[in-house]
Amino acid sequence: MKRMKKFFALTVVMLAFAASSFAQSSATASATATILTPIAISNTVDMDFGNLAGSVTPGTCVLATDNSRTPAGGVTIMAGGTPTAASFTVTGAADAVYTITLPGGATTVSNGTNTMTIDTWVSSPTPTGTLTLGTSTLLVGATLNVGISQAGGVYNTSNAGGSGEFTVTVNYQ
Repeated sequence: MKRMKKFFALTVVMLAFAASSFAQSSATASATATILTPIAISNTVDMDFGNLAGSVTPGTCVLATDNSRTPAGGVTIMAGGTPTAASFTVTGAADAVYTITLPGGATTVSNGTNTMTIDTWVSSPTPTGTLTLGTSTLLVGATLNVGISQAGGVYNTSNAGGSGEFTVTVNYQ
């Protein structure tokens, strides 16, 4: 009888394992990844505030993304020159949205001896753009700070005393 109980218990355990092996099933799946075209930005037109005159009063000249200028304080807009907002071409995946990061601080322009700063950066579009058919034009304006009796000359970021080019960054949103 004892042997029969052992045999019966062993049979129950074996049937339990057999039943569980019949209760399982497997399936497979595939995996996919889509890599978007890398986003890129290139400068097509440099920023130019055009011809300005200073005075014994400090002032500013705001260059908008539509190339218009607004003087304040002791700054006068003069004829000549070609005021232009900086222009960039952004390329990447069609219809993707991108974010724009403008310089966080001032950029210094110099005539080799004297300096002025450019700050208060603005862009169009802002704060995001769309890569319609994979491309977009990004315009950047800013404010030029003109000092008291600012010395004459051609001021730019690459002259001695200039801080170098300013950086605009774009990223997929």
